[in-house]
Amino acid sequence: MAFHLFKRNNEPRPIFATLGTDMHCHLIPAVDDGSKCTEESLECLRTLKSVGYSKVYITPHFQHPRFPNNEDDIVRRYGELCNAAAEAGIDIELAGIAGEYRIDSGFKARLDNPRFLQVAGKYVLVELSLHQQMPGADEMIFDMQMKGYDLILAHPERYPYLNIDGPRIEQLLNQGVYLQVNALSLGGFYGEEARRRAYAIIERGWVSFIGTDTHNTLYCQALRELSHSRKIEKLLEKHEFMNNTL
Repeated sequence: MAFHLFKRNNEPRPIFATLGTDMHCHLIPAVDDGSKCTEESLECLRTLKSVGYSKVYITPHFQHPRFPNNEDDIVRRYGELCNAAAEAGIDIELAGIAGEYRIDSGFKARLDNPRFLQVAGKYVLVELSLHQQMPGADEMIFDMQMKGYDLILAHPERYPYLNIDGPRIEQLLNQGVYLQVNALSLGGFYGEEARRRAYAIIERGWVSFIGTDTHNTLYCQALRELSHSRKIEKLLEKHEFMNNTL
């Protein structure tokens, strides 16, 4: 199966070169709702390179019970992808394997016997439910921090119940939780409300990381289209993010 979707007259621009590192994507084949096969993962890596990224951390879902992934298995599969990328001659650094950990009904058990795959060996990427607030989520975030973990909250713009004008998001920031916005939110990929919220929290200086959250070639097509946005290019130039510290 071929995944080359784009015409020569729609060549991408390296709009994300100032960030350098993508620290959130789902390119381990067939372990979550991301890439389905190695060929698709390689095509996504080519796209990330074409829009300016030089370095990638891959972050498969750990979510109970939907994606009951095992860290050892994920590390093994990551090694296989690294080998495939090297054989394909893809000029992008696969810098490490991490995870996107859902704070859900199974998270408490994980806290009791923790082994978190961390971005750059220092940050745990966590996500909340996309639909409704889970009771006890804030307490589990605090417990993680008490155990010494630095947390990045993935795509806060996508949680409709997380009021950006309310006290909760500022409380998380005051606790030292880093925020990561999805690049595609800026182009309306997840809807107008997520787009508006993404711009708002970036303009307030609350966002430390931009991630692509790339899952498959549909996301890649949107990234290539996004790379032609002068508005987003100016936004990335105006604000400082921590991607290039990874």
